[in-house]
Amino acid sequence: MKPEQEELLDGQNEPLTQNSFWTQALLVSTGQLPQSMTHSQVQKISPAALAYLGDAIYELYVRMFYLMPLQRPDTYHRLVVAQVRAEQQALHLRSLIPHLKEIELDIVRRGRNAATGRSKRVDPEIYQQATSLETLIGYLYLTDFPRLTELLQTLELEK
Repeated sequence: MKPEQEELLDGQNEPLTQNSFWTQALLVSTGQLPQSMTHSQVQKISPAALAYLGDAIYELYVRMFYLMPLQRPDTYHRLVVAQVRAEQQALHLRSLIPHLKEIELDIVRRGRNAATGRSKRVDPEIYQQATSLETLIGYLYLTDFPRLTELLQTLELEK
């Protein structure tokens, strides 16, 4: 473990809140991005690429959410799959819309318009909304991690 990673975990014997657990674990596991990306650099990334990143970050968040209390792996899997399905992601996006800033709404629109692949089992509108959520998460991960954490905490994941 790198010294800065150990520093993040140093003195963390007190109980972690969901927010601090998520933030610290993600920073330790991914480290800091090699360099800060400018807004114009992030704007050049395709919505599909942002959605690809956002999908991974969203699933990691959900997995970490269900990590405690300790459970059997098949239970973790069942809980996580229920939350990362397109239908649930679409519901989460709709619950976030009232909380989004104008630039975030623009990213959501870009994600919706870029949702070109079509799932056979999901309505195209649901697929677009799920891709929009993933695009937003990918964008915020690169540009405003505290805002991403704030929005993820507003999601109502079922325990």
